Amino acid sequence: MNEIIRSIEAAQLKAEVPQFNVGDTVRVYGRIKEGNRERVQVFEGIVLKKQGGSSRATFTVRKNSNGVGVEKTWPLHSPNVEKVEVVRRGKVRRAKLTYLRGRVGKRAKVKELVK
Repeated sequence: MNEIIRSIEAAQLKAEVPQFNVGDTVRVYGRIKEGNRERVQVFEGIVLKKQGGSSRATFTVRKNSNGVGVEKTWPLHSPNVEKVEVVRRGKVRRAKLTYLRGRVGKRAKVKELVK
C-alpha cells in the first residue's frame, strides 16, 4: 500500500482499542445526532463477526428487540463509537456466528466462557 495512505490511516486510529472477541456480549456506546443535539445511545448484544484491519476494522452486533432481530455494524475506530464495554465473554468455536440469525430463544444463546 502507498505510504501516504498508510500514514493517513495511522493518524485516524484510536489510541486504546477495546479487547473483545466474537461471541462476547458487549455494550456499545454510540453518539447519535438528532437535529442540533447530540446524545449517547447504548446498543447491547452479541458480537457476530469482526472483520477488516487498521482503520477499516468493523464489528457486527446483534440483539433481539421486541421479538425482532436487529444487527448493527460499527466501525471500530470511529469517533461516533464512544466506548465498547464487555458484559460477558462467550465460548465459541467459529469466527463468524451467522448461524444465530436463524435461531430464536434459548437456541440463540452463546455459552459463557469461565476462566
